[in-house]
Order: sequence, then structure tokens, then C-alpha cells
Amino acid sequence: MYENIFNENDMIKLQELLRTHNKTITAAESCTGGLVASLITRISGSSDIFNGSIVSYSNKIKNQELNVKYKTLEEFGAVSHQVVNEMLDGVIKKFDADFAIAISGIAGPTGGNESKPTGTVVIGFCDTKSHKMVHTHHFTGSREEVQFQAAKTSLKEISKFIKKSLDK
Repeated sequence: MYENIFNENDMIKLQELLRTHNKTITAAESCTGGLVASLITRISGSSDIFNGSIVSYSNKIKNQELNVKYKTLEEFGAVSHQVVNEMLDGVIKKFDADFAIAISGIAGPTGGNESKPTGTVVIGFCDTKSHKMVHTHHFTGSREEVQFQAAKTSLKEISKFIKKSLDK
């Protein structure tokens, strides 16, 4: 599904790039429910570039495991740049990784509203040098389609981010 966004060959290239530079990746996922981790670990040998990740579906776990402040959650909502920023900070430390992805969104079919409709997903990525990028995306389709688009877009974007970072 959504092979045009990111496919198995792209994943193999990403893992080879990380392996060549002795780097690791992690993820903090909410609306994708572990799909990013699943896509990474479908490739045999991924344990040398992937220590683990967390599905922080509830605000309680975002706070407890990733140190996302309740104040940030209350003020901006779980689907926000501010929360994804804090998720990135928490997960990259928790898993002692070189690069991290964080995703929070509304996969639907319920949960959306006028300001954050179903399909709104905030995706961020960072490295250990405090380089960070966070973007809001608006995906369409069923719950599963939104989840796959979000997961594969995050992997596509972090691949570009990692290449740029390692080229410096």
C-alpha cells in the first residue's frame, strides 16, 4: 500500500545508509500505532539500526514515557507541532538513537473537528544535533490509508533528512 511514497527498496537503502554510518533510528508513534516500527523491522537485520520505539497512543503515555508536558497537551492538543517536538525530544533520549521520527494525528473516521479534520497528521524528525523538522499533513482515505500514508511519508522524509545530515 502506497508503494509510490516509500517501498521496500527505499527501506533497504535507508537501512544501508544508517548501517554505513553506524547510526540508529527510533520512532514515537501515536495514530500509526507502531506501523513505522513494523515497516522498519520487516527487513532482516534491522536490529543494528533500530533499538526500539514506542507507541504513545494516550496522553498519559506521552507524558509518562516521553516527558511530553500535560500543559503542552492541554494548550495545543496531542495533534500539534509542540507535542510532536516534545515527543521527538523524549524518544531520541529514551532509545539513545541518532535519528527519530514522531507522529501524532487523527486517523479517523472519528476524532476530527473543524480546526483539525480527520486525516490531519503532524510528522516530525530530528537528530542528536538538535536539527528538527515538523510538518502538518492532510491525508485522505480510510483509517488504514491515513495510517499508511503517515508512516510511509515519515520514512520518506526522514530518509531525505538523514542524507542531508550525513552529507555535511
